[in-house]
Amino acid sequence: METTPITGTGRTRLDQPRTARPGLLSLPSYDPEAFGVLSERIARFLGTGRFIVWMTVVVVVWIAWNTLLPASVRFDEYPFIFLTLALSLQASYAAPLILLAQNRQDNRDRVNMEQDRARSDRNIADTEYLTREVAALRHGLGEVATRDFIRSELQSLLREIEERRDVAEPL
Repeated sequence: METTPITGTGRTRLDQPRTARPGLLSLPSYDPEAFGVLSERIARFLGTGRFIVWMTVVVVVWIAWNTLLPASVRFDEYPFIFLTLALSLQASYAAPLILLAQNRQDNRDRVNMEQDRARSDRNIADTEYLTREVAALRHGLGEVATRDFIRSELQSLLREIEERRDVAEPL
């Protein structure tokens, strides 16, 4: 089936949104899933002892470089404004990345809880079904003659036969 463009719009389908027009103000596109995975990896690294050790080493080297070396090679004098800016920039990026990773983990936890709840509901339904089946079997077995019942009936019949035989045969 061939679609003809709607006059004046250049679109062929009304049930689909327009595609973005490339221009000066168009934003670059990105894969949200890939960005989320990257943010989780970064957040996971930020929460390790290795990161704290490396951050401490960088800060100590930075301060030592800018206080102990000759003034000609220093790049950040005493109040260490550039170091403060770098740490602030790192923190301003770390916080949203950690929040994004937490949100993704919350979404995974929510899905897992829903699956667990559905599995639990199925288990409860199965247990109730099996309980009804066992009750029906017990009820049905109540009407079935057991081995002990048959044995006792046969013994009583045997006694009755012996009694009749003893009565029928006088000594």
